[in-house]
Amino acid sequence: MTPRSIFANLVRSESGAFSTGYGPFTLQSALQPIFRSNGTGLEIEAFEGLVRVARHDEPVSPGEFFRLVSSNDIADIDSILRTIHILNTGRLNRSRTGIFVKFHPGLFRAPQEMRQEVERIKLAGHEAGLGPTRIVCEISEKSGVADDIVASFIEHMRAIGFRVAIDDYGAGDSDLARLKRVKPDYVKFDASWVRDFLDNSAGYALLRVIIRQMLDEGIEPIFEALEEVWQVDLCEELGVPLMQGYALARPELAPTTFNETFPESLADFAGAPAPRNEDTLSVDNPAPSPTPVSRPALARHARTFGRRQSATE
Repeated sequence: MTPRSIFANLVRSESGAFSTGYGPFTLQSALQPIFRSNGTGLEIEAFEGLVRVARHDEPVSPGEFFRLVSSNDIADIDSILRTIHILNTGRLNRSRTGIFVKFHPGLFRAPQEMRQEVERIKLAGHEAGLGPTRIVCEISEKSGVADDIVASFIEHMRAIGFRVAIDDYGAGDSDLARLKRVKPDYVKFDASWVRDFLDNSAGYALLRVIIRQMLDEGIEPIFEALEEVWQVDLCEELGVPLMQGYALARPELAPTTFNETFPESLADFAGAPAPRNEDTLSVDNPAPSPTPVSRPALARHARTFGRRQSATE
C-alpha cells in the first residue's frame, strides 16, 4: 500500500471530511473531545483520533480489521490514519484545539523510517493549519517497547515541537519514576486501574497524591472512559485537569458537530492564524462563533467506570 505521498490514498467526501481505503474496507476518522477543567467550566483542549472501519457499509471493529491487515501494510495504515485525523481536526478551523494521534514506536525498524514519518506528520499538520505543539503523539504503556526506545522516540518528537502522551498508565508495572525518565507531557490513566483505587478511602487519597506529583513534574493527567456525571465530579474533586468520556461527549465521525455544541470563545481567536489559501487541502473557513463555553450538559449513562470495548469505539 506504500503511497507516493501521504495524500495519495486520501478520499474527500462532499462534506470535506477525509477518509481512506484498504481493499474492501473504508477507514473513517472519528474525533472525541478531551476537556479541560478551567475552574468555571469545561472547554475542549484537544480531540482524540479514532478509526471507524466499514466493509460494504457494515461496521467492522478496529481489532478485527487490523488482524486482517498484511504485516507489510501495518505501518502505512498506521501512518495514513494519523494523517486523516490531523486533516479532519484542521477542518474544524478551531484556533488552538489539539489532536491526539496514536503511535507505535515498535513499527519503526530504523531511525530513517521515524524521520520520514515525522516529515509526513509535519506536512499533514501544515496542510491542516495545525502547528506542531497542537499535535500530541500518544504511546501506549502496553506497547512492549523498552524504556530507552520510548525515551528516544519522545525526545525526537519533542525536538520537532510535538507533544507526547503515555496511554494506559497503570495497566502494567508503571510508576512515577518511569514517567520521570520518559517525561511525557500527558498521561492517560487506565480506567480499570483507577476504579480499583477508588474502592476505598486510602486508594482515593493515594490517587490524589499521584495526581499532584504528576502535576508537580509538569505532567498533565487525563482520566478517560468517564460515563457517569459523578465520575466527572470526582475528577474535579481530585484535581484532574483533563477528562474524556461518554458523559462529556461521544466520538463523532468527521466533520462532527462539535463547533456547534462546544464553540470556542472570542478569546480563543486572539492571534489565530489567517485563513489558508483555497488551493491547499483546507476548505472554506467559517466565521468563528463568539459564544463562550460553559460546562457542557452531561448525558447520564448507566455504565461502570471502565474502558469500552465495543466495535464503535
